[in-house]
Amino acid sequence: MSEIDPCVLLLTCGAWHLPQTAKAFAERDSLAGLWITLGNQTGVPREKFHRAWPFQAAMLPLYKFAPQIWVERGFYSAIPLWKWWLARQHFPRCNVVQAIIGYGEEPFRRAERSAALKVIDCPNSHPASYHNIWQRECDLWCPGEKVPVPRWMFQRMTRDLDRADLIVVQSKFCRESMIENGIPAEKVSVHPLGVDLTTFTSRLNVPEKIRFVCVATICLRKGHQYLFRAWELVRRKLPDAELICVGPYKNDFRKERRKWEGTFIHHEHLSPPQIAEQLRNATAFVFPSQEEGIARAQMEALACGVPVIGTHEAGTTTLVDDGIEGLIVRRNDPAQIAAGMIRLAQDRQSNLNMGRAALRRVAGRTWQTYGDELLAEYEKRLAARS
Repeated sequence: MSEIDPCVLLLTCGAWHLPQTAKAFAERDSLAGLWITLGNQTGVPREKFHRAWPFQAAMLPLYKFAPQIWVERGFYSAIPLWKWWLARQHFPRCNVVQAIIGYGEEPFRRAERSAALKVIDCPNSHPASYHNIWQRECDLWCPGEKVPVPRWMFQRMTRDLDRADLIVVQSKFCRESMIENGIPAEKVSVHPLGVDLTTFTSRLNVPEKIRFVCVATICLRKGHQYLFRAWELVRRKLPDAELICVGPYKNDFRKERRKWEGTFIHHEHLSPPQIAEQLRNATAFVFPSQEEGIARAQMEALACGVPVIGTHEAGTTTLVDDGIEGLIVRRNDPAQIAAGMIRLAQDRQSNLNMGRAALRRVAGRTWQTYGDELLAEYEKRLAARS
């Protein structure tokens, strides 16, 4: 390994998208290790994969038996086990340490001993924006509810951003939020996620049945309170249309849930092939998130040749130009969201054209492409140091 050839150690509690990133790095012989709490589901070489078993053992009963809110609270309560495990691991030879935001503090201390490049992988906007946007929605729709991420975790996130040499984000919106909160622009690099193009293949045509799909945890941050109000308007115009939502409920949606349950088709969980099938039979993918990185499901919808109706804050504007690959709507405007849904349902030619443009936009954007982009960025940053 030369000084500028990236060799990357990846770390986080949970998994996020790091298993796919690790697999791409391993293909280029650039992976020092993947340290996470979940299983090895992407075939990362066994000698490079380390699983934090103490954390996982503590969480397993909650994953199997507890309500979602207990799982969330238990996850943050178990982080000391992650830190305990981490301190006992042999640090591999590497020149880049990449952690999901909130999990960089401990590995960065060790990275600094060897002057490794410190990278924070940030799947959301700046912690201040992330918290404030979500809390605003809680105050509006579930008064008294607090953002379930603890304050101390937001403080860890902020420290990670300050300490990092490079911040990787997934959307224009997230980059803007970093800069607005005082992060130097040159420190932030935008890289939309990759897609499994073997599973998420294109629909053949615009389906006859009008069907809208949203894949996301049903919660206030994802904007379902606006989606369901838009859906109420759509049904008046298109009574035979369907809305399919895939994802579990979060606790912050409990007051809204009573109003909308039964008005749409709900799947708490579907496998990737099942999600791909839903997308291939969709008129459009609708995603009025209030705050987001980019959301893997948006990438998957584009790969299926499905127009996306989304918001700037959902990261949609990173890969969708309004009227080309889909429609950009205001994040909290049910009337505008409904108008977009009705337009794509009634104008089949525009729907077809946007779907084809969506397919072109993500053509070839595999996880390997994503990983190679990151490696090229790291090589450039390492070269600038030498």
